[in-house]
Amino acid sequence: MKLYPVLAELWLFKRLILFVFCVIVQSEASGELSYVTCGSLVKLLNTRHNVRLHSHDVKYGSGSGQQSVTGVEASDDANSYWRIRGKSVGSCQRGVPIKCGQTVRLTHMNTGRNLHSHHFVSPLSGNQEVSAFGENGDGDDLDVWTVQCSGIYWERDDAVRFKHIGTEVYLSVTGEQYGHPIRGQKEVHGMQGANHNNYWKVMEGVFIKPSSESPNHDEL
Repeated sequence: MKLYPVLAELWLFKRLILFVFCVIVQSEASGELSYVTCGSLVKLLNTRHNVRLHSHDVKYGSGSGQQSVTGVEASDDANSYWRIRGKSVGSCQRGVPIKCGQTVRLTHMNTGRNLHSHHFVSPLSGNQEVSAFGENGDGDDLDVWTVQCSGIYWERDDAVRFKHIGTEVYLSVTGEQYGHPIRGQKEVHGMQGANHNNYWKVMEGVFIKPSSESPNHDEL
């Protein structure tokens, strides 16, 4: 008896349950928190092009060959969830609001790879490639981004920018669209300058409340 089809179905069922849980919790939690907190699981909308930051187990056919990162219009795609984590273990306490200027990692929920950039050219626009890199949340120093916002903390209603620490580009979308096998999805890349193409806003998500436990309780 072959177990692979059974295991695959169980894995998909687990992901479906987690997605449904996320939708339920975000609807119940809306209004309870005004800040984005460490450990939260969120979708990020590019406000200029109305697409959510997305990834999937599809690799670039050029450049680094790493897992591709795109923008999608659908609001109900489970592949658009990202967990907000600290630059390093222990640097971001679970449930604590993210400060403007703080460095973070964004880990893709379904594949465990981190939002990443490096000196490869993006396939459509010729800007800098953005990929998803690492395994089970472990990557390298090129997974680190600074949250740029105007106040003290990252507020849930704010449009913010993400500046890449290693190469100083901004996470951006300028509207270029892929064909097969990810037809209709938009290219996400890094741009040198700050402009309207690199604003992002938190949409759906599970927002972790500040913990009443010991302050040494670290991120998930």
